[in-house]
Amino acid sequence: MNGTIKSLAQNVQNNCHIADALYAGNYTLCIYLIKMREFFRWENGQAFNSRIDKDTLGNWLTQREELWDSLEDTQFQPLIIDQREYQPMDNQGINKALLPHGLVYSSGYGNKAQPHFFLAELEKIHTEGGYTIYISHKELARDLTAPPAMAQGSEIYIRRESFRRMLWEKFEEWLWNKPDNAMKRAIQYYPFGNDINLALDLMTEKELNMALNHEIGEIKGSLLLGERWLEILAELPRSRGEIVLRSVKDHLADCLYTLPQLLETFYPESWHFYMANLSGMRKEIAPQLQYVYQNWIKNEDLQPLHDYVRIAQQHWLGLAGDIMKLRDEFANIKEYSEAVHQLVEKNYC
Repeated sequence: MNGTIKSLAQNVQNNCHIADALYAGNYTLCIYLIKMREFFRWENGQAFNSRIDKDTLGNWLTQREELWDSLEDTQFQPLIIDQREYQPMDNQGINKALLPHGLVYSSGYGNKAQPHFFLAELEKIHTEGGYTIYISHKELARDLTAPPAMAQGSEIYIRRESFRRMLWEKFEEWLWNKPDNAMKRAIQYYPFGNDINLALDLMTEKELNMALNHEIGEIKGSLLLGERWLEILAELPRSRGEIVLRSVKDHLADCLYTLPQLLETFYPESWHFYMANLSGMRKEIAPQLQYVYQNWIKNEDLQPLHDYVRIAQQHWLGLAGDIMKLRDEFANIKEYSEAVHQLVEKNYC
């Protein structure tokens, strides 16, 4: 890594540290420790199944938390590329400058209005259906959360390394108790028992397109819902209402594009993996999806899945419309958030 790129990576990483200083505490203790362990492995270039010395990890964890404490009141810093200054949220300008260097950058806001940044080697860039798709490989700077895919307008960022790491975390989580669930069914298609790295590579290659399809569905859903949805979402940071809205939007996105694509190019392991990723609120508000999935496992009948996607697409779109209409009835945002939760509870699908 030459001096210019090394300096840029350090600047991006510093912004990542600032974001983590503000939001890393949102995780439960268990999830926080898992993510910190994997962050340590990434930062030190260690293999997923490498053994970590507890004292070394503990010292690193203490130092990292001390760093975050020192950054809590720090503003995100501009980036310098080829002697020109860019604001950290200027994805288009920064990527135009980085293209000759074979790099890709992304910034944006995720769940709970949490800012994200990353810098990585660019694997490829292509256009598809009016979308510009950046696929990255080795990451040079990242935050603790490291979402494997994000959409910004008509641009989609797919992070191969983060996606592979997410698969490892899900596999490791499954190993704790080895439940007979969708994750078990998904990983049975890959050689995790013999060669973990090969299994992760194969699974990443197979399922990376699902992340892309979900982001395309997110863009399509945003076009249908309009700016009003984003305005309401911005009023609900770090609340149960935000989780509900994001879950409804996720289901709409998947019914618009992800699930139709899964049915068109049908692979059983991909359906199992999709269902394994439904957790928390998303799983709670879609019990019928769980039912048709179990029915498919038992009877190998795809028609109920086709029927569900067709019906659920209109259901989630209509429910999102009702959520937006409901906003005008409440001056108090906390009362609105609770009303949204109650509305969705009555309209599971």
